[in-house]
Amino acid sequence: MRIIIVSMLAALLAACGQSSTEPAEQAAAKAEPGQTETDRINAWFEEKFEEELQYSPIQMTFLGRKDRYGELGDFSEAGARKQLDWRKAATEEMTSTFDYDALSDEAKMSYDIWAYETQQAEAGWKYRYNGYPFNQMQGMHTFLPTFLISFHKVDDAADMEAYISRVNELPAAFGELIKFAKASAEKGIRPPKFAHEAVIKESKKLIAGAPFDDGEDSSIWADMQSEIDTLAEKGEVDEEQAKQLKADAEKALLESFKPAYDAVIAWVESDLPNAGENPSGVGSTQPNGEEFYKYRLWTQTTTDMTADEIHQIGLDEVERLRGEMIALKERVEFDGDLDAFFEFLNEDSQFRFPNTDEGRQMYIAEATAAIDNIKQHLPDYFGRLPKADLVVKRVEPFREQDGAAQHYFPGTPDGSRPGTYYAHLSDMDAMPIPELEVIAYHEGIPGHHMQISIAQELKDVPMFRTQTGFTAYVEGWALYSEWLAKEMPGTYENPYSEFGQLSSEIWRAIRLVVDTGMHAKGWTEEQAVEYFDNNSPVPLTSIKSEIQRYLVIPGQATSYKIGMLKIQELRREAEAELGDAFDIKGFHDTVLGGGALPLELLERRVNMWIESQKAAAAG
Repeated sequence: MRIIIVSMLAALLAACGQSSTEPAEQAAAKAEPGQTETDRINAWFEEKFEEELQYSPIQMTFLGRKDRYGELGDFSEAGARKQLDWRKAATEEMTSTFDYDALSDEAKMSYDIWAYETQQAEAGWKYRYNGYPFNQMQGMHTFLPTFLISFHKVDDAADMEAYISRVNELPAAFGELIKFAKASAEKGIRPPKFAHEAVIKESKKLIAGAPFDDGEDSSIWADMQSEIDTLAEKGEVDEEQAKQLKADAEKALLESFKPAYDAVIAWVESDLPNAGENPSGVGSTQPNGEEFYKYRLWTQTTTDMTADEIHQIGLDEVERLRGEMIALKERVEFDGDLDAFFEFLNEDSQFRFPNTDEGRQMYIAEATAAIDNIKQHLPDYFGRLPKADLVVKRVEPFREQDGAAQHYFPGTPDGSRPGTYYAHLSDMDAMPIPELEVIAYHEGIPGHHMQISIAQELKDVPMFRTQTGFTAYVEGWALYSEWLAKEMPGTYENPYSEFGQLSSEIWRAIRLVVDTGMHAKGWTEEQAVEYFDNNSPVPLTSIKSEIQRYLVIPGQATSYKIGMLKIQELRREAEAELGDAFDIKGFHDTVLGGGALPLELLERRVNMWIESQKAAAAG
């Protein structure tokens, strides 16, 4: 799973900025002699991307920039409204200023993507209280320290001062998020009890240890000291400056960081008695939950599919994949039914690394080796290749959870910071070896890392398109990549790894069933766990973690299979239309070469490529 930071922030956050839109007449007047309409709108997109970027110091840091480096941004409802109003005004300017019919095909695509994003943002405003600012999956209480430790780069004393400044902004940021959470609770909207409990546990971990108590250094304090020591070693600061920076850092942790987390803990503990156990989904627990879930399905799949349609696709895919699993079980001559085979995979020690630090390192090494093998075969399947490197890391202790899903954080567009595939390794029994390869291909190459890196590195589309993150496309590509890897040499050579690929795919099919089951059909957490367990070899620890994830992020889990099925459908159509002229590299470059797209626009892009190939063949 890729954690898509921009979409998470957009729901709640906007950072202070001095942005404005010009009247359409002024923008039109800036046309240079000889400029085409496409040239004009592309220049406009660059200007507007920069204006919108000013609303998020965090996003600027993700892009490797140090503008407003000491700020986190405005997390208030007023700030979010200000950004939405800016977006609406910019879109009105676009529609009144430019002649759509005079644009190139690629520029029309950019126009439609911009308008689509605005449409989703406008439609989402009424649901701003339906999300959960603090939850066990993507809560800001774990995101912000992860961001500071992993993405706030410290090259000199000013950067370290900016780090300290950002720590000092935590009370204001969390204060606004607590306001959101309280307002939601007053409307009868709150996360389940397990999410509240996780937030309390994770928050207490973050303020345990020095300088908060007599224990070992906390994660944030250890990182801040390490950054300052490195500056001293490089000669960026002298001994006295280093001492002062450490004093300032410690003060920020004690006077800002800890009070911010104390406030989160106090709020969540006070609301804990109101949270539900064995909960159902938003359709039956939130006052406007049915409408909200329809909105979520639209944003996450970028289709108009109903919950019933998605549920049925899931049931059909589970049945198909169970048939393939039975066939593979028989191929390895296992004596027993599929349930017995699942039990064998979960209990036999050959399918787990030791639950030790050595075993964890073995997992990281094997995942890295699988990725390295794929790398050498990429030129046979892709014309575009990513410049950014990829590293495999264990999740930081303060946010690591037994059985939680692996995930990816992108590198910088210039490749100076590599992409990171993060694995939860606290419980190695929840990390089956047969699924190691397929997860590496999903999170790394040719999955998230390749797609996101190529998107960020695109030079022939406006900058805003390099940063879009439509979930059905992003996760659909990653799931397609698991399947695509079967065509590449040196993959899934062990039949159990091949079974791991089927396990991963049926996992995503099950998601269609249980996500719609809980949020649209009133299934409880226990019912969803039971269905998942009956149809998958996934360890029970992971299943429970997954179901709890779907409960706090409604609809997101449906994006994977819906996106994959669309990409597979488009490939079949291209193969049928082009026959011997079909070029797998050209197809993949077409899919990846425009950045993330709503599925309807991806279909349009592939169809244009098919027609261009036909024309070239005829010529």
